[in-house]
Amino acid sequence: MRPLILALLLIGLSVVDGAAQEARRRWEMERQIRLDKFEQVLPRAMRDNGIDMWIVAVKENHYDPLWKDLGRGYVTGVGYYMFTDRGGDRIERIALGPSGYLLNESGAYDGMSAATMLADFVRQRDPKRIGVNMSDEIGPADGLSVTMLAHLKKTLGEPYASRLVSAEKLVVDFRTRRVAAEIVAFGEAAGIAVQLAERALSNEVITVGRTTLEDVAWWMQDRLLERGLGSEFDMPSVYVTGPNGIVATSTARVIQPGDVMMIDWGVQLTNFGTDVKRVAYVLKPGETVPPRSIQQAFDKAVAVRDVLKKAIRPGLTADETAKNMDKALAAAGYGVIEFNRPNRDDRTDVVYGFHPVGNTGHDIGPSMTTWQPKQRTFTLRTQHLFSFEFFAYSPIEEWGGAKLRVPIEDDALLTEDGVQFVHPANYRLLVVK
Repeated sequence: MRPLILALLLIGLSVVDGAAQEARRRWEMERQIRLDKFEQVLPRAMRDNGIDMWIVAVKENHYDPLWKDLGRGYVTGVGYYMFTDRGGDRIERIALGPSGYLLNESGAYDGMSAATMLADFVRQRDPKRIGVNMSDEIGPADGLSVTMLAHLKKTLGEPYASRLVSAEKLVVDFRTRRVAAEIVAFGEAAGIAVQLAERALSNEVITVGRTTLEDVAWWMQDRLLERGLGSEFDMPSVYVTGPNGIVATSTARVIQPGDVMMIDWGVQLTNFGTDVKRVAYVLKPGETVPPRSIQQAFDKAVAVRDVLKKAIRPGLTADETAKNMDKALAAAGYGVIEFNRPNRDDRTDVVYGFHPVGNTGHDIGPSMTTWQPKQRTFTLRTQHLFSFEFFAYSPIEEWGGAKLRVPIEDDALLTEDGVQFVHPANYRLLVVK
């Protein structure tokens, strides 16, 4: 028995060691991102928005959405992350209240002290405009509760209580102006999302006539659990689309021959969330490849990508970019439509939903969507991470001319040279036998 016990102990130790090293690797990546952003992004974000001091307030068990961005740390009672523009090429960074190994070892802060020092620190620095996280539309910039705002005003007193202003745009600029390590980390998460989606839409997971849509979704969730990852949009959307639109999504509906399947989901890794889709066709008995009409509809969808790519460049607002995209689609002969309202003709119709990605699957930067109106006013900049998402509707002869909606979604980066993808984009209709 002794050799067996020793072997089991060694296996257990190797698992623990491997997990610890992976945990450290992920933390070190987050730390590098934080250091680079504090040094290179934060000064410009504060100065562009006229903020002299930025205070992010947290409570025990009630953290601000930027808690991970700012270094985490344990908080007893209340705490503050304070950033002060005192001139020069950097921003002073002080943590008042938050503590612990991860924060202490990050090297991100110039000093750490008690939360009771807040009023003294503010008086010594005498800021004219103090940014706090309040926003009507931008969730991650709205972490300050009503009671915490009242607490801040009481603690600071006048004149500083009257100098509090919304840090909404500062938060947007700080989060969405990406450094190299962020793009690397996000690309890793997006690559995992694509790999697992393509495995899920295969006979590794699917037995036609037996496997349900929810079976596939739970398989994906289990793979995330094994790797210590999260699901960005809760349950993965595993769905079937037919002549009348979506038939079922992640339900007990059994996968059948002739189904056109899609997966829409995102992976959470460290402080990032992705958003990608993949498409598959389930072969009928006797088929070795998808029907010509289905394959052509997919190919027509892929062809839309190049039209849209050419219409996107840095320096314009998201709204201006959306109008350019509409013009480019119309000039190329596509129908430009509202979501899920295709024309009754032989053309391929297109609707897009280019939204920001990064720290979340639907992030807070410039957005060419209808559901993020304020973000349509933001300017596209280089190193902008976004979802290159669109839907192409093409008529299927076997469906009496009804149009198949083919979704294409990959995560992309805007550069000075144009749009580039952070993982292999979708050029392939997957096949389930």
